[in-house]
Amino acid sequence: MSRPPEGAGQQLPGHPFVAYRDGSLYVEDVALDAVARAHGTPLFVYSRAAMLSALSAYQRGFAGRDAQICYAMKANSSLGVLQVFARAGCGFDIVSGGELDRVLAAGGDAGKVIFSGVGKTRAEMQQALSAGIGCFNVESEAELDVLSGVAAGMGLRAPVSIRVNPNVDPKTHPYISTGLKGNKFGVAHEEALRIYQHAASLKGLKVVGIDCHIGSQITDPTPYLDAMDRVLDLVSAIENAGITLDHIDFGGGLGINYNGDTPPEADALWLQLLAKVDARGYGSKKLMIEPGRSLVGNAGVCVTEVLYIKPGEQKNFCIIDAAMNDLPRPAMYQAFHAIVPLEPNTRAAKATYDVVGPVCESGDWIGHDRELAVAAGDKLAVLSAGAYCMSMASNYNTRGRAAELLVDGSQAHVIRQRENSQDQMRHERLVG
Repeated sequence: MSRPPEGAGQQLPGHPFVAYRDGSLYVEDVALDAVARAHGTPLFVYSRAAMLSALSAYQRGFAGRDAQICYAMKANSSLGVLQVFARAGCGFDIVSGGELDRVLAAGGDAGKVIFSGVGKTRAEMQQALSAGIGCFNVESEAELDVLSGVAAGMGLRAPVSIRVNPNVDPKTHPYISTGLKGNKFGVAHEEALRIYQHAASLKGLKVVGIDCHIGSQITDPTPYLDAMDRVLDLVSAIENAGITLDHIDFGGGLGINYNGDTPPEADALWLQLLAKVDARGYGSKKLMIEPGRSLVGNAGVCVTEVLYIKPGEQKNFCIIDAAMNDLPRPAMYQAFHAIVPLEPNTRAAKATYDVVGPVCESGDWIGHDRELAVAAGDKLAVLSAGAYCMSMASNYNTRGRAAELLVDGSQAHVIRQRENSQDQMRHERLVG
């Protein structure tokens, strides 16, 4: 990593709303060093403009179509983030009753919610039916039977779309691959028609669509195109069997640029996918998608302070105050996040460091073998931290979750206060 030049603005690749100005790192028109001094570190900072810019690529891709974009909120479920997408007209892809509560608290429309996930409980089904959600993405035949019973018991018919596993390799990390035969998600492509016929026979269900999702952080369009062909084959077979499908849901999973990755732009990808839909005669059907990471991943940074520089015989360590409880992706997926200084340190010598946190685990690392010119007290930005960081954060080692800011131009709004020990212990009790 080269030291950022002082003077003219320097935009960071893949981060159109993160740039150096006169040697200081900004998100939109907010200097990160200033908000770090005001709010402390670790600190997550999100760009509203970056989120809406990413969303606009999907909106362009679906211009003139009957389409619904459902933000996959497991990527980042903070209320301030959800509010941005709710106000932009998005629906939401949820995987728990708690996420439904968050959607409603953020002003989202229950009628634009689709409920995914392999393990919905009866209580969650009742909650979602009472709220009037748009659709359940059902992932097993057993779930169909339970959902039908719950809905019939409430005097309702649950709108359902069955998630089909097309057995397409998304060419991504195995932990985030979801469309192969060995994955827990969806029903087998070969069993789908029979299961649709079973769903159509259940009195508590109304079949409304078909769903497919093959994985996450996908950077090659080929798996999408292959999955599209398999899904459209099924649409034809299902409708020939007398079951009408109102919508086709192609899931999400489009990757972002973490480390020189080159995923297709959302509008360019959908130009290719829609050509297949039109060629098969399904262009008039409602289309649904579930983007998550691609909307928020590069909209967020995590600001952290260097605590200590620790030279070693085999490794030099840059110890920061952010840790695996704040940024879990490296420990979970061996994931890469770019790490850059908020301001250049012209006094420190450049060296190669493992950037690590204070958690008592050898797996608590944020970046391996990074060239940095840093000293204790300097602040760094961990980039591409908008997705699967705060939503997966924990209180391991009784560490409070970080504060979060939403930047809108020159304004920085606190959307989550920093958590303290009392917050963490609020629901615990001593005995006797």
